[in-house]
Amino acid sequence: MTTHKESLPKIIATLAAGMLFGFGLSFSTMIQPEVVLSFLRLQDFGLMLVMGGAVMVVLLTYKLAPRLLSKPVFDSHFHSHPSVWNKDTLMGSALFGVGWGLCGVCPGPAIAALGVGNADLLWALAGMAAGALVQGLRAK
Repeated sequence: MTTHKESLPKIIATLAAGMLFGFGLSFSTMIQPEVVLSFLRLQDFGLMLVMGGAVMVVLLTYKLAPRLLSKPVFDSHFHSHPSVWNKDTLMGSALFGVGWGLCGVCPGPAIAALGVGNADLLWALAGMAAGALVQGLRAK
């Protein structure tokens, strides 16, 4: 792992983006496992609007930013993000979906929920960390 010096504006922008993300998750009630589970049971489609809106913002940004800017604000060039579909991707997404369906907790919203005092989600986050550790050890 390499270390590099972060600029103060980049750190502030990252912190502001994280705060905006956490506020959005909280405002949309996505930090409440009960709401997520009702969405997964097809009883409440409010989160579909939240996720659809987020996908549209990201899609527009990824498509328009390279055309409107000569370079990213905090980097020297735009990077491509190729994705590789294989059996590990398929199994990982299936396991993630099963875990999400069983507990109604997604990593981003779980971390944001800690900010509103939902300490019960520490158990889910500990399980996610343990799963990531097991996968990391398996991949070696």
